[in-house]
Amino acid sequence: MANNKTQCPAGHGKMELRESKKNIEFRNVNIIYTEENYTCPLCKLDIATKEQIANTQKAISDAYRSEVGILSGKEIKQYRKKYKLTQKSLANKMTVGIASIKRWEGGIIQSKPMDRALRNVFWHKERDFNFTGNRELFIPRIKLVLMQFEAKLATKLLVKGDKLLYAAKYLWYADMVSHRDVGESMTGATYAALPYGPQVNNYQDLIDTIKKSDETESEPLSVEENNIIKRISKIFPQKRMVYNAAHREQIWKNKSIGEIIPYSDSSDIMEL
Repeated sequence: MANNKTQCPAGHGKMELRESKKNIEFRNVNIIYTEENYTCPLCKLDIATKEQIANTQKAISDAYRSEVGILSGKEIKQYRKKYKLTQKSLANKMTVGIASIKRWEGGIIQSKPMDRALRNVFWHKERDFNFTGNRELFIPRIKLVLMQFEAKLATKLLVKGDKLLYAAKYLWYADMVSHRDVGESMTGATYAALPYGPQVNNYQDLIDTIKKSDETESEPLSVEENNIIKRISKIFPQKRMVYNAAHREQIWKNKSIGEIIPYSDSSDIMEL
């Protein structure tokens, strides 16, 4: 934090903290940025602390990046955190060193080709997260959620020879309602519109893996998630009820067979 007791070197006493807009030419581009420093009200001398100088450099960098249409350091950091990427994982996806990510987030301006590479990573994450509900798929969590449903419903969902016909409907509602109400799905599962209703995508390849997974490896369910499971179980206490409800949902009806049901449709869930 800047020192609010900065004294004028000319002996005029305490200087005032002021913020002003500046207009300069930077890399042949006219930009406007905000600068903060200390000003003597008598002699008008301006003094900036090291922190203020660093902030000014970042402000110039970000104003330039905004003007030429490339991501600012703040935006890179926000997108990285939104998609749960570490600086190292983002660097790996771009095949650059982690030092580059740190520099760009710190204010060093990336080249336009590197900006396109950043946007490409974030665009793919945006698409993927819309199919997984802002959460990475974790199989043990699918089993944990289904076991919680089994406890609430007092019935078995993961039975021998079962194709997740009913289990997938409970799971789908849990993920969609969680995304709508909490902001992320419970399991990260992707769902497709199939003839018998919403179904876990590639469920045939996942059934055995789900059954054999260890639910204790999963992150525990939150209070909100448990409440959602409890509410769904109360509204659909019988398996045929959740099956029929899922078939009434327009976000399933409006999809072609095999089409992915994106989590952006979660706000249109009608039955809950």
